[in-house]
Amino acid sequence: MPPHFVAFRTATAADVPAIRSLVRAAYAKWIPVIGREPRPMLADYSEAIHDFRFDLLTVDGQVAGVLQTCPCADHLWIENLAVHPHHQRRGHGQSLLILAEQLARHAELDALRLLTNAAFKSNVALYEKLGYEIEQSESFMGGTTLYMTRRLTPSIPIRAAHGWNNETRTTARA
Repeated sequence: MPPHFVAFRTATAADVPAIRSLVRAAYAKWIPVIGREPRPMLADYSEAIHDFRFDLLTVDGQVAGVLQTCPCADHLWIENLAVHPHHQRRGHGQSLLILAEQLARHAELDALRLLTNAAFKSNVALYEKLGYEIEQSESFMGGTTLYMTRRLTPSIPIRAAHGWNNETRTTARA
């Protein structure tokens, strides 16, 4: 099997149909689990594209994943994270969460927050594996909503290797 080209890009209004289709496909497996369409399947993405940041993960030019975020006062809110079923279990969800962390750090925010349905066990397991903790739970539409947070530790600056600094690098290039 040949290697695939994976890339990220920011979504535009032209991507709304692809986002809607991807989200519906990604969440369809949960309908029998919770007995209804999950809320992201009902969202109006033609409106949301103006209110949130949408980042797309593409595989060979095709939209395979979406990350929907919004910066808040002290955290980055992850409104939605979805990976198309044909691209699941390949690390793309984790890649999108790493992107969310980079966005939060760039905005100088110290936490990532999201909510999920407790019945989405594989999603909860991924979030916990990546350091998210359940901060609150509440009943919602016959199920349980989990509010999860990942606190970001301060970045450690990268220091030059022993004996290598800007001065020696400049000298080495001369």
